[in-house]
Amino acid sequence: MSALYTPLILCSKTTTFLNNPLSLKLKKMAEQTHAELAAKNQREISVAEFFEKNRHLLGFDSKRKALLTATKEAVDNSLDACEEARILPEIMVEIIEMGESRFRIIVEDNGPGIVKKQLPNIFAKLLYGSKFHSLKSTRGQQGIGISAAAMYGQLTTGKPIRIKSRISPKHDTNYVELHIDTKNNKPEILVDEVVQWNKNHGTRIELDIEATYQKGAQSVDEYLKQTSIANPHVTIVYTTPKAEQFIFARAVEILPKDPKEIKPHPYGIELGRLIKMLRSTESRTLQAFLTNEFSKVGANTAREICENAALLSNMKPGDLAREQAEQLMKGIEKTKIQNPSTDCIVPIGAEQLEKGLRKEINAEYYFATTRPASVYSGNPFQIEVGCAYGGELTSDDSMRILRFANRVPLLFQQSACAVYKAVLETSWRSYGLQQSRGALPQGPVMIAVHMSSVWVPFTSESKEAIAHYPEILKELKLALQECGRNLARYVGKKRRIGAELKKRGYIEKYLKHVSESLQELIGFKDADKDALESELKELLEQQRGELEDVSFNPEKNEEYDEEFARIGEESDEEQLDDAEDFPDDSPKKKSDKQKTLE
Repeated sequence: MSALYTPLILCSKTTTFLNNPLSLKLKKMAEQTHAELAAKNQREISVAEFFEKNRHLLGFDSKRKALLTATKEAVDNSLDACEEARILPEIMVEIIEMGESRFRIIVEDNGPGIVKKQLPNIFAKLLYGSKFHSLKSTRGQQGIGISAAAMYGQLTTGKPIRIKSRISPKHDTNYVELHIDTKNNKPEILVDEVVQWNKNHGTRIELDIEATYQKGAQSVDEYLKQTSIANPHVTIVYTTPKAEQFIFARAVEILPKDPKEIKPHPYGIELGRLIKMLRSTESRTLQAFLTNEFSKVGANTAREICENAALLSNMKPGDLAREQAEQLMKGIEKTKIQNPSTDCIVPIGAEQLEKGLRKEINAEYYFATTRPASVYSGNPFQIEVGCAYGGELTSDDSMRILRFANRVPLLFQQSACAVYKAVLETSWRSYGLQQSRGALPQGPVMIAVHMSSVWVPFTSESKEAIAHYPEILKELKLALQECGRNLARYVGKKRRIGAELKKRGYIEKYLKHVSESLQELIGFKDADKDALESELKELLEQQRGELEDVSFNPEKNEEYDEEFARIGEESDEEQLDDAEDFPDDSPKKKSDKQKTLE
């Protein structure tokens, strides 16, 4: 081949290589920036995928805690359903040990049941529920709980959640088995059929999870016991993995009042939400928008808000620009608006809270108080505090705290809770208790604190601690101080009676000698000497006054239930570190022990 054609051939081959599709693709990739390459890896993350990898946010960060959290979510749902339907709740809870670190949770209620169409979404779709947008006091809030428990069971055992539900005797009983499609946050229906069931209405769920069962302060046993304290209208039949059965019988036959749903309060609104409401409202004027969309805003208050915001009351809400919406926010802040209604919250009641404490601990003094309703960020809330002192409580221990939010026990993250902070910052020395700086007070005292609100500000999705809002801390401290003052009066009275008894003891020692000396001087008979000694004792009591008996009598508290108080206590062999999960390889001996707790 001539040398003249060689460069032409090489040039032709190079052009062919460069025009090759693979070569063009490599060239294009080389020319792309890092940002463009990274953009190809970006994709939407499903909420179910997020919680699948961050299940500790939902309370499933240890095996022991997982058993409690899953049971709690199911029981809370049952209680809410029964109360909304105005049915006295009867709940059956059974935990069965299926194998090493494998447990089956069964929760059955006598509630109104769930329609077939809603079963998959309620139990197998995160952030799905009826209470997130509802401003009234309920246990559930976020639409996460029971679905998260189902997802945890699916992750750890691969088994679906199984639900049986019936809405009336005239309807069939629907049975479904569900998985969660975590990529799309959608339910997967594995089984859908009609079955026979001997209940007229209600719901039953079965869930298999990886867990550890232990007794103690943070156990299922303790949770159900405290639930019965805060909910005296509920009957719970509980069967433990050791085949022990406890019946927490209801103490009252009256349901709590039905909380009323309220509209949002202007003081709790934020700018972004206000703009969203302005865009979506059907009201034609700004004044009508304020009166229709918010609670405690009448025509006069609405006009005053518009005047303070320098806006016309007949403006179309949808036409307001962002700057005008900000003006409206400032106008709301300048206007005095009544606090929201309190019929949307349901307190336990001071009397019922004290009864719960009497059932739990055999003390010598009890007190409970319910604070007037208050508001944080536009959300109404109410604080209740009860205390028990002395008796079988020991003075060497720190104060024990029971925490409740919307009648639900809070068993974890005590030190992160606003209740704990309020207790620490209360000067208990002023009320007769010993307290070191930055520590709980020492003494024979138990405190129970309940917060009821349309929206309890929990610190995380696991709903284990209340956030430190200044308004909440203020009400907590006021309730604790009222409790402390009453406690101080009792302790002071007991101290004074003790000192008086000591003085009388000294005087009474000499009454016999006085009567004997008078007998020697006057010469009366022994019978008269004894009568004189008795008269001197009566005169002493008349002059010094009659004393109240403040000594502890274990039989005095008729409501104390010793069997109830022991539920959840750990034996020496079961006292394990809460932060770790230890497998229990010891053989389980099952018994038919049954205790009825009236």
